[in-house]
Amino acid sequence: MSELIGYIKDNEIIDLQTANELGLDTQSFETIHLDNSKHSLEILRHSCAHLMAQAIKNLYSNAKFFVGPVVDEGFYYDFKVDEKISQDDLAKIESEMLRIAKSPCEIEKTYMSRDEVLKKFSNDELKIAVIKNIKGDSFSLYKQGNFEDLCRGPHIPNVKLLRYFKLIKLAGAYLGGDENSEMLTRIYGIAFATKEALKEHLFMLEEAAKRDHRKLGNELGIFSFDEDIGAGLPIWLPRGARIRRNIENILTKALINQEYEPVRCPEILKSESWKISGHYDNYKENMYFTTIDNVEYGIKPMNCLGHIKVYKNDIRSYRDLPLRFYEYGVVHRHEKSGVLHGLLRVREFTQDDAHIFCRPNQIKDEIVKIINFASKIMNIFGFKYEMEISTKPSKYIGDDRIWEESTNALKDALTSNNISFSIDEGGGAFYGPKIDIKITDAIGRKWQCGTVQIDMNLPERFNIEYIDESNTPQRPVMIHRAILGSFERFIAILIEHFNGELPIFIAPTQAILIPMGEKEAVYAKSLQQSLRECGIYAEINTKNDSFNKKIRNSEKQKVPYIAIIGQKELEEGSIAIRDRRNKSQYTLKQEEFLNKLNNEMSEGHF
Repeated sequence: MSELIGYIKDNEIIDLQTANELGLDTQSFETIHLDNSKHSLEILRHSCAHLMAQAIKNLYSNAKFFVGPVVDEGFYYDFKVDEKISQDDLAKIESEMLRIAKSPCEIEKTYMSRDEVLKKFSNDELKIAVIKNIKGDSFSLYKQGNFEDLCRGPHIPNVKLLRYFKLIKLAGAYLGGDENSEMLTRIYGIAFATKEALKEHLFMLEEAAKRDHRKLGNELGIFSFDEDIGAGLPIWLPRGARIRRNIENILTKALINQEYEPVRCPEILKSESWKISGHYDNYKENMYFTTIDNVEYGIKPMNCLGHIKVYKNDIRSYRDLPLRFYEYGVVHRHEKSGVLHGLLRVREFTQDDAHIFCRPNQIKDEIVKIINFASKIMNIFGFKYEMEISTKPSKYIGDDRIWEESTNALKDALTSNNISFSIDEGGGAFYGPKIDIKITDAIGRKWQCGTVQIDMNLPERFNIEYIDESNTPQRPVMIHRAILGSFERFIAILIEHFNGELPIFIAPTQAILIPMGEKEAVYAKSLQQSLRECGIYAEINTKNDSFNKKIRNSEKQKVPYIAIIGQKELEEGSIAIRDRRNKSQYTLKQEEFLNKLNNEMSEGHF
């Protein structure tokens, strides 16, 4: 049973002793336990961020602090000191945190007016920057020992409850995320309620480092980045391009069967279109713009506007609906340099994008079809997944009634098909609510991939219509849909999930053929051609290396099969196989080898 540490009311935690002393009726209060539940960890990690800041202040008396929020990967604090801090200093800071936590120290909450906090922090430019971003006249502060900071809380009642934490990494961060502002120091940490949970997480981080797609992508010759080309712009090498092609083939066959039509739209559109859509007002900072013949153009960050133009290219009847358009569309988004991360966060990427135009009474069926499609794709790769509905954000376009109808349509589609889901309040796109498909990888990490969005706003803004049974113009609903999210992100996840040992049906190379001599090389070439005619990619290694080196190099490439062809194999029409997946060796006739690979390649189809 997890430890009850207090009650929460109006964003404040009241510890058990205080509640008893005040004689409070706690039946209407929310209980807070010291456990690894989401809410408990948020409070625990927020408090641990302040503990880290207190330790930093003890070690660096001139430290000034910006913000220290909880994030998906734990917590961090942005700060600055006169001294240079390195990764090696994290152990020192962590030791000081442990020392502080061993001495019971209550965490106290107080309130001040805007004038009071401006006076209190008048000599701290970082705190002044924080205050300017907070509305209202009442500010809450949390104090523990000699450290005090602005914070809305809540926090745990005493630092002695912080026992199991670890500082993870050091990074740089621009003040407020503005590249034109000064660079601050950022330290990330993690905290749990139990020693076991922390140990498991640290093991996961160690395993994640081994599986890092940036390292494996380089070693396996899948992709690269070049400073001369630009940050966040991946270069797909032949092996990487083959992976993409294999995934496209799986998707395309399924899309054709589900009556999706391929389209191809420009990557640059006049800014007037982006103004009509609302992107210019709500998404401009994430876009790239240029001027041609004194007219401003925007490079597309998404494909929906082009697909709307495809829809408007003809008069549409209710008999035509639903219409399903798909495109592997290249998009560009202005990501800040500090958040770029291999293929997971790039500035150019390709979405497996589709847009469905349907009648309101067709929404439910279309959503169900998309979810079933996504389920089949995830099952092919062996992913477990969950659904999350994201609702109206603070910055949005359109009528509240339309937002409510759209959100309810998503909920109804999932509920009626017994699909469980969570809610992310305020996490929707600015033009509509959405379903996010979140997968869990081999080491327990969750990744957001596919998304399904209902949009009743863009059809209104672009005045798209269909003619109903009574010959009256009606407004269709637009459904935005991506199963993988983007090829870049999905391939990064696949590389890490499988530790580079990709399933044979998407692997860039299914087999490496190693002939032992010139005659055997002719046989290998014939076998390679037979394999390629079946859609199976095989490489031939005829380099002037020793046999053992050829085997070692093939093993490093994590290719499923190494096929050795010597004099005996040449005479018998057979192949000596080294099977990486099964860690076994055996001999097959050429036809048997072809049939085996054909059967395994078919595992990637519906």
